[in-house]
This record gives sequence, C-alpha cells and structure tokens, in this order.
Amino acid sequence: MTNLAGTFVEKSGEKAFDLAHRKIINYNIGKYDAAVTRGLSKLNNLENSKKKAHAIKWKVMENLDKLLPEFEANFQRKGGKVIWANNAEEARKEILQIIQKSGSKSVIKSKSMATEEIHLNEFLEKNGVETLESDLGEYIVQLLGQKPYHIVTPAMHLSKEDIAQLFHEKFGTPLESSPEELTQKARELLREKYTTADVGITGANFLIADSGSIAITENEGNARLTTTFPKIHIAIVGIEKLIPSISDLDLFWPLLSSHGTGQNLTVYNTILGGPKQANESDGPEEMYVVLLDNGRTDLLAHKDQRQGLYCIRCGACLNACPIYKNIGGHTYETTYSGPIGSVITPHMEGMQTFKHLSYASSLCGKCTEVCPVKIDIHKMLLLNRRDAVKEGLSNKIESWGWFAWKKGMEKRKFMEFLSSKWKNNLMKRFFSKSWGKHRELPEVAPQSFSKQWIAEHTEEKS
Repeated sequence: MTNLAGTFVEKSGEKAFDLAHRKIINYNIGKYDAAVTRGLSKLNNLENSKKKAHAIKWKVMENLDKLLPEFEANFQRKGGKVIWANNAEEARKEILQIIQKSGSKSVIKSKSMATEEIHLNEFLEKNGVETLESDLGEYIVQLLGQKPYHIVTPAMHLSKEDIAQLFHEKFGTPLESSPEELTQKARELLREKYTTADVGITGANFLIADSGSIAITENEGNARLTTTFPKIHIAIVGIEKLIPSISDLDLFWPLLSSHGTGQNLTVYNTILGGPKQANESDGPEEMYVVLLDNGRTDLLAHKDQRQGLYCIRCGACLNACPIYKNIGGHTYETTYSGPIGSVITPHMEGMQTFKHLSYASSLCGKCTEVCPVKIDIHKMLLLNRRDAVKEGLSNKIESWGWFAWKKGMEKRKFMEFLSSKWKNNLMKRFFSKSWGKHRELPEVAPQSFSKQWIAEHTEEKS
C-alpha cells in the first residue's frame, strides 16, 4: 500500500516552497476574498442565518432515515427512479448498467464532486464510454489529465498563461489568446457534445425531501444543457445533501453562493423533479438519482463528528486555511481537500490511511469561523486525532514522545531532570530534520523560568 502520509509530507514540502504556485493561488484566493467580503456584507444578520442552517442540517442528520424515504417516494411519484449505492463500486456498476442497457456510447457531465469521489470518468472510459466534462474548469483539468484542485474552482492552480498554453497545444489557438477567446473556443468545442451525447450526468447541491426534487447551482449554464438534451439524466448525490423542504432553499442558496463565490445568487439555480412529463417538450425521457453512501453512514455513527456531514461544499474553509493556501489541493490526494476534507476523508476512506490529514492543520480556527453552516471544523480535527490514538494507529515513537511530554508536564521535577544542554542536544537530534528543516530551532535557556523568577525575587528581597 502506498505510504500516503509520507507522500503528503514530501509533496507539502515541495509545494510550500513553490513560489510560482503560491503566487497563482494567492492571487486567485485574493480575488475570492474580496468578492466574498462584498457578498457577505449584503446579507442581513448573517450569524442568525448560519445558526438556522446549522439547526436544519442537524435536524436532517437526526432524521435521515425518515427524510430519505420521503424524498424517494416523492421523486418516484413523478416518474423518477432512485438507486441506493452503499459504496463507489455499487454506484459505478449501477450507472454502467443504465448506460449499457440503453445502448449509450457517450456521456456529457456537469461539475460533480460525487462523480470524482467514485472515480466515474476513468471507469466509464475503461468500459468504452466516452465521457466529457462540460464545466470549463473541469474541462481544463480533464484535458491536463488531472483531478480538480478545489471543490468549487477546479483549475484554481492554473494561470491564464497556463490555460492559453494548453489550448495552443490541444487546439492550435494563439498563445496570446485572452480568457474570453479561450472561453469562446471551449464553448465551440462543447456545444455539439450537448446535442449528441446519449446520457447527461450531474451531481446536485441539494436533495429536497418534500418535493422529491434535486437542486443544482451553477454559473455557466452547462448543467442545464447537460440535463436537457440527453435522453437520460443520472444525478449522483451524497445522502447528506438532503434538506427537508423546498422553502429551505431561500436560506441555503444565498449562503452557498455568497460563501462559494461572493455572489448574491449564482447565475443558474435549477430544480429538477423527474423526467419529462407528458405535457412537457424539454427534458430527459428517463431520470435517475443515485443516493451515495460511500462511508457517510460511518461518519454519521460518530456522534461527535457527524457535523462533518452538514457541509454544503462552498469551499470557504479551503480558501481560509493557511495550510491549503501553501500546499494546494492536489497534495491531499483526496477528492475533498482542505479542512473539511481532512475531517471527513478519514471516516469515508479509512482512518489508518488518512489519519495524517487531521494533523495538517494549524488549528487557528479560521475554517470554523467562515463555515456557513457553523461546523466546528477545527474541533473535529482534534477528535479525529483522538480517534486515531484510541484505535492504536499511532506509531511507537509518537506514543513514547507524547508519554514523555505528558510526564514532563505533570511534574516540574521531571521537566527539570535534564539540563538545558541535554535538552538542546535532544532537540537537534530528533527535530533538526523535520521541524528544523526550514527554520531555526529554538534554544532552551540555561535556567528555567521558575528558577530565574526565584533567583530574581530572592535578590530583590535581600
């Protein structure tokens, strides 16, 4: 098995000192910060909105066993079909079955993190199904053979010059092409695909229980085209995306758009409730919703950490995180990167493999501060660390180190057992290659603070 923790540390070190990468990310996140600050200033009583959103998502998680069947019944009443997938393998198998049964050969996709999570594109390509991303950012990273860099902005790590170079190599466009010209080229290439694709695949931002509908939020209109032209529409959605009522969208849509991109509302907000009806001229002939578990019920079982399922995938915590801004999204080697990815991935994909992500944090609390549904993210990271220790996943050196530290903190005589010279030697011996690789190691003073205090105040009295 690949040592993901070791790879993570190695790649983090490389990215943290990649000045070109840092320049692009700081520029793009800087633009985001400015837009979000403007967007949030237009929301009335933001704190109350966040508390209400938190309460609604809490209610959903406490009643998931009732709300999911309610969604299913209401969706099926309109002619839609619901597929329950326990894991990624089941989801892929069911989707391929639908495609093969209909004799379809090509798929057009809109942006979906759930499809990334189950590695759908690679699976369909291996089974002879042409799959094309229609979101511009996703299309760009697909051309590069990369995974999305960011939950909301897949190509955030690329400059306009990088994209111009890519389009020049792939399509022969001039190297000096402007962003508008590159977008126009992508539009020309994609337009025909919407009308010729057999199947449209999307995710969904929300599952609406009382109306049996899915809600999709986007800025490019590609999701609407993906769900309108093809004869079959398949939506892959995590079970945690549920909200109780269609009326809840007036809270969640503005929270998502303002925290995700700084907009009052995204350009296209669509509610889809099943296939084309008898009196309708547009829409798919068949519509499926794949309800994806894939480790979510494992996280739900952890009462202390199930808050992680409240996430509405706005990406705010990634943009606020000092770690993410230095090491970037690809370093995490996960579908969901940044603070929220570090919370949920160990539960969804295995604590033993991904426990290291919960240590990739300064615990500054900025992620918790910016979360639109008030997930206590930095506390969740600490709880993951606790669980990793309880499960015996810490190595012996780490366990011994914390044992020695605890003993030293419990009694001062243990802490002062070694001289400052010994302490400095131990520091150099064990931390010079890790902690001290890019910084100067601190030096322990010859006398502890308490001894200095006693000496100083003894002199004053005398």
